Amino acid sequence: MTTEPMVNGPCWVELGAQDTAREGDFYAQVFGWDLATDPRPEAGGYTIASLGGRRVAAVTPLYGEDQPVAWNVSFRVADVDTALETVRDAGGSVLFGPLDVFEEGRFAVAVDPTGAAFQLWQPRDFTGAEAMGEPGTLCWVDLHTRDVDAASAFYSRLFGWDLAEGSGYRVLSLDGTGFGGVFDQEGDEGYPQDIPPHWIPYFATTDVEGTVAAANKAGGTTVMGPMVLGGFTIAAIVDPEGAGFQLLEVPDGS
Repeated sequence: MTTEPMVNGPCWVELGAQDTAREGDFYAQVFGWDLATDPRPEAGGYTIASLGGRRVAAVTPLYGEDQPVAWNVSFRVADVDTALETVRDAGGSVLFGPLDVFEEGRFAVAVDPTGAAFQLWQPRDFTGAEAMGEPGTLCWVDLHTRDVDAASAFYSRLFGWDLAEGSGYRVLSLDGTGFGGVFDQEGDEGYPQDIPPHWIPYFATTDVEGTVAAANKAGGTTVMGPMVLGGFTIAAIVDPEGAGFQLLEVPDGS
């Protein structure tokens, strides 16, 4: 499980939204996040979500007409420009950037060969989420793709990830630490064909059923679960604007 930003691992998540205030209020009700919008005009309405004073995620306006409402996963790299060279060499493409984000770091958006978009982050002052693996924070990420072999080869070359053997759902790890998985869209006959390959975040909770109830009350929709899968209790939610995310139950550490 992801508990801190790792080089070549997930480090941050951002929600691209049409109405950032409404979406921020939804997640505040579900996870207890505090939202603060960067007042600088150059920040473009970037809003930081914090939990207990620690930055855990962001909500941003949509910056392009073709940008979908969705959660976007960022992976930490030592050098964005070098990583983008590997992206291109491995069959991916660059969608945006690279560019410097104030003194915080360097950023780019790329697309893997199967069509899933992801973000790259080279930290300077900001290394990534200040809490992970705790209730209300990012704890796991999944790639949904129609070509597991192509995705595996691409990300292994780019980040050095290991992909567990098997079919259907395969766990991703980095230096022996599991942080996510790959779900085979083609292997699920019921998977909607109109949903393109994508990355999706999991947020930790000590009570999946209670968090699902809070999400439904706040205007979200449950699309899966709660259910026990592989020994873990999970659920899938769609927020009021249609962005999907998942819940993963973790032990209550109190």
